[in-house]
Amino acid sequence: MFDVRPDRRPQGRKKLAAERRRYFDLVNSGVGTNEACRIVGINYATGYKWRRAAGSRPGPVTQAVSPAPAMPGASAGESSRYLTLADRLVIADLVRLKRSQAEIARELGRPRSTISREIRRNSHPLTGDYRPYAAQDRADARRPRPKTGKIAASPHLRAAVQTLLDDKYSPEQISRRLRRDHPDQPELHVTHETIYQAIYLQARGELRREVASALRTGRTVRTPRRDPAQRQPRFHEPMLMISDRPAEAEDRAVPGHWEGDLIIGKDNASAIGTLVERATRFVVLLHLPDGRTAEHVRDALITAITALPERLRESLTWDQGSEMAQHHEFTIATGMPVYFCDPRSPWQRGSNENTNGLLRQYFPKGTDLSVHTAEHLNAVAAQLNRRPRKTLGWDTPAERVTTLLTQAS
Repeated sequence: MFDVRPDRRPQGRKKLAAERRRYFDLVNSGVGTNEACRIVGINYATGYKWRRAAGSRPGPVTQAVSPAPAMPGASAGESSRYLTLADRLVIADLVRLKRSQAEIARELGRPRSTISREIRRNSHPLTGDYRPYAAQDRADARRPRPKTGKIAASPHLRAAVQTLLDDKYSPEQISRRLRRDHPDQPELHVTHETIYQAIYLQARGELRREVASALRTGRTVRTPRRDPAQRQPRFHEPMLMISDRPAEAEDRAVPGHWEGDLIIGKDNASAIGTLVERATRFVVLLHLPDGRTAEHVRDALITAITALPERLRESLTWDQGSEMAQHHEFTIATGMPVYFCDPRSPWQRGSNENTNGLLRQYFPKGTDLSVHTAEHLNAVAAQLNRRPRKTLGWDTPAERVTTLLTQAS
């Protein structure tokens, strides 16, 4: 049981005047901040806050409630989260005395990481000496916002990024490829997040608005990710399931195992077949001008697969779509078994699902896909196959296939 206070008004913050006085008496007598907090019975963060408010200059600390007078290099009303010139003078004195960063942090009532970062960032770039007034100048010069972005500041980098965006590279592909192609030119090294910001933050004018059309989503603003719609199973004939697929296909150790699917056009009236090789991510597109019946898909698959080198014909994995009703005839004609995914399991064909997402940049949803010629499909596949891929160590699928066939010969 417990007693209820008769006075139910809010109590507010507990007044710690006595504890504050006792704390400063201990600190001025030489007791460390942590030990003084333990003796008084307060949280160490409270002690640090009191000490910062009282000022961090050498000499006895006082209990002044009002802020310490601003020193040169410190602006009025500056947040206590920033180091002041007074702090930097203390750091410089203690560094000269060979005090450790942990000791300096305790002296100032700051986290050790703050002291480490301050010395690393603001020491003299050539001699490594820590000079407080020069350190203050560097910190003041670094603080103003907004800053000019790296892309805006470099016409050469901006042109390189623009060229690769025009060739349908994603920002991450651009970032990785620039580092790989220009390892000795750090001025051309840029993160993919910087490229995204240059595209979406148009107020900075780092890239012209038209580059947003180069993104695969076509969005002009960022939106949260959401789960894509799942396909429904439509094929229930006897078939080999993905669980029967050999281990060499599962771990992508051996090339020649493909994943396939269709992308559907407006009103379900047109389609394009897609094939992706699991080990190299090489893409082949199937032209289906006359429809997507089982017979049409079977014939297009046979034509595409028989044109491949023998080493690249091991197996095919598909979902349970009715377009694969003739899978037995395909296997007889090509010698390739067809394995079917479990219902509602698109992740079992992850490479193909990813590729279909990329292809929507060329063939948007809700459009008539029958207008695209076989030559155009081949050109799109060629462009995809010369894009660097993160999962390939930023090689391109075309480079991987060329290396594979060269080694085989």
